[in-house]
Amino acid sequence: MKVHVPTPLRSYTAREAVIEANGSTLGELLADIDRRYPGFRFRIIDEQDGIREHIKIFLNEDPSVDLSAPIGSNDVIHIICALSGGSIGWILNQDFTLYSIKI
Repeated sequence: MKVHVPTPLRSYTAREAVIEANGSTLGELLADIDRRYPGFRFRIIDEQDGIREHIKIFLNEDPSVDLSAPIGSNDVIHIICALSGGSIGWILNQDFTLYSIKI
């Protein structure tokens, strides 16, 4: 089945945006991906075997949080990840004082 990989995770899939994977459940699918792209599953699944907070997985346009969810060979999986953080390095000093708030 087709798995759409978000840009921040493509460094683990040889820059592939869409990969093929097999499995009868979402968990098996992620294990199959991890066999071909080591380290990928760790970016999706936490130490308690749950989907990480910043990751959303869609199975045929429906959100899925259950790794035991059955999947079929014609299903399409989209992995979405939230981005956070950033840098104020680009802000000039005068802009920094303008946007800073003293409490």
